[in-house]
Amino acid sequence: MQPETCFAEVAGRRLEYRIHPAHQVERPTLVFLHEGLGSVAMWRDFPARVAQATGCRTLVYSRQGYGLSDPAEGPRRPDYMHREALVFLPGLLDQLGIANPVLVGHSDGASIALIHAGASGRACAGVVVMAPHCFVEDVTLAGIRAAQQVWESTDLPARLAKHHRDAATAADAWRSWQNIWLAAEFRDWNIEDVLPGIRCPILAIQGVDDEYGSLDQIDAIARGAVNSPDVDLLKLADCRHSPHKDQAAAVTEAVLRFVDSLPLRT
Repeated sequence: MQPETCFAEVAGRRLEYRIHPAHQVERPTLVFLHEGLGSVAMWRDFPARVAQATGCRTLVYSRQGYGLSDPAEGPRRPDYMHREALVFLPGLLDQLGIANPVLVGHSDGASIALIHAGASGRACAGVVVMAPHCFVEDVTLAGIRAAQQVWESTDLPARLAKHHRDAATAADAWRSWQNIWLAAEFRDWNIEDVLPGIRCPILAIQGVDDEYGSLDQIDAIARGAVNSPDVDLLKLADCRHSPHKDQAAAVTEAVLRFVDSLPLRT
């Protein structure tokens, strides 16, 4: 059974969120950050299963322009993930009284988690990133161009609309995601400079068959997060861009081990 859908206003935008209650109160809160086309609903039952396995209180929310949240404040700029990491995420955490969380991000959400942990100046108990982007690769751009053909020739628009407010919201999310990633001014986007600022443990997960990124992405985290007490890389065979879907059991087990390794919340 899914928890109640709630809303919080952050930086002038009404954001959809759900909270799975804790089963073990000494655990940190998990905060799920969705992909570039995602939402609360797009995660399906994965957050609930992780919450049950770990005993952690778990927050899942839709960023502006996704799910049932308000439309985005304007066209995306190359710094859009920094704004999400340094303005919207801190604002939401403060409203909900969440301190020292474990951030669990996928794709764009993983990049946002890294930026927040490395550049916000706020404490994090840990960071779990799945298929993160630290820089733009040719394989990423090729994957986005290939996805456009799928969008135009299949029922993908209708399927994506089921996870957002309506078809228009899904289409806007698609266009904004595609347009910024393929923009010339985004080609030099890179967040490796924030990695030394991360001072909590990191679990970085990447599918060997990821159509949107290579293993160089998580190898960069291992090189760059020099002040993290532990960086654990999990490279999964038979896994594409969504490890939590393609290898759900392995990812859930890895997150459980990671949370178990963290100090108890005091």
